[in-house]
This record gives sequence, C-alpha cells and structure tokens, in this order.
Amino acid sequence: MLINYEALVDENDASKAASRVAKQSDSELAIYRGWMLKPEKYSQLFNALAERGLYLINTPTAYTHCHYLPESYSVIEYYTPKSVWMRTSANVKIEQIIDLLRLFDSQPIVVKDFVKSRKHEWNEACYIPSASDCNAVESVVNRFLELQGNELNEGLVCREFIEFELLAQHSKSGMPLTKEFRIFFFEGEPIYSVEYWEEENYQGIFPPIAQFCQVAKAVQSRFFTMDVAKRIDGKWMIIELGDGQVAGLPEKVDIIDFYQALLKCLLV
Repeated sequence: MLINYEALVDENDASKAASRVAKQSDSELAIYRGWMLKPEKYSQLFNALAERGLYLINTPTAYTHCHYLPESYSVIEYYTPKSVWMRTSANVKIEQIIDLLRLFDSQPIVVKDFVKSRKHEWNEACYIPSASDCNAVESVVNRFLELQGNELNEGLVCREFIEFELLAQHSKSGMPLTKEFRIFFFEGEPIYSVEYWEEENYQGIFPPIAQFCQVAKAVQSRFFTMDVAKRIDGKWMIIELGDGQVAGLPEKVDIIDFYQALLKCLLV
C-alpha cells in the first residue's frame, strides 16, 4: 500500500497521506518502508494508519528509541564510541560546545545531529582532529549546522573518533570507508546482515553477530538495524542503531532474500 509522503511531511496532513490505505475489518500488523521521518511525523502516520486498522510494527516511542542516538545510547554505551550531546537550534554558542567537549580532551571526534552526519563533507563538516582545538571545533560545527539547515535533527552529537579497519579513503570527500556491516534484527534476533559499503572488497570478513545478540535483546524496538564495524585492534563495535523501517538497504543487499527473511519472521 502506498502513502503520500509529501502530504505527510510538506502538507502536515496525515489523513491525506494515508487516504489510499483501505480500512481493515480486523487489526493488521504493518511495516513502513520509506524515507526517514522525524518522530512527530512518524507518530502522525502511526495514528492515521491505526484509524484504518493497520498498526505499524514499531510504536512512536520505539521508533524514536532507535532513530535518535541519545535515546538508545544507554543500551549500547559500552559497545559504541563515547558520545555527548545537546539539544539546540542552529544558534548555539560555541562556548557551550567547547564545554561539552571537555570530556574528550584532545581526542579526535566526529560531529552529527541526533540522526545524521555530513560524512560526505568529512573534513569541513564532520571530522575534528582535536576536540580541544577551539578554532577547528567552531569551523566544523558551524559548517555542519549550515549544511543541515532546516533538516537539523534535535541538536548536536559529538562522538569519539575510533580507528576502524580501513577499506579505502573516499576519493572525493576523504571520508574513511571502513569494514562496516548493517545487521537487521527482528524481536531481538538477527535476520539479515550485509556489507555497508558497496564499492569495496571486504575479503570475506564477516561480523561476529552472536557477540551483539545480548545487547540487541535490550533494544526497545521490534524491528531495527545495528551498524557494526571492526577496529584496527580486531575488536568489533556498534556504530549506531536505526529503525528498521527507514534504514537504507545497502547496494549489496539481495532484495528478495531480505524480504523473504522479514516475511518469515512476520508469519511465525
């Protein structure tokens, strides 16, 4: 069934967005597969579909739990890069950011909002070689906020930069392409795993999925993704979680296999 994304996001009309969805005589479970939605828009869609007897697999609370890094950070804290954050608009004072970064001393960090980074503008709007370099912090943060514009999600997140095993340097942005994988989980169990970057050869490396199953069971979502990567010392870490409904499918995904794996879970 199709929904009208523009009606939901641009016109703020969830009823119109769901107008093509037929009302169900009995309650039915549904999965949204589409563009990322801010939590308030997801909540509106959830309610509009519920009025038609369709209930999205993740509640609005569960959606936010995995969509916003700070919401799930306590669950993955010991398995992911050290992170700090602040809710703010684009008019944040640089002094507030410098104070926030004291935890990192002179460590390198990356900047993002609660959902997205500007990793394809790596050196100008994402990576800061030293968290104690006030000029670099101001320059990168300001550029990040400028590029995000009205798409800024809630505020700023600053994360410890970890050296992961390198596949290559992006030829244009200089962004490091690392040995990263996307794992889809359903009801706390892994159902599909795929290499994150399509351009490079992973040389048969595969993540130790069992290592992450225990923490996955603590994630407050029925359907979510976990991005993991291998560090240069050989250990594996969680990069971040994502709601499974809006997480992108990497180019190397076998579409049929993926949806068959998902359908198998739904039919149990």
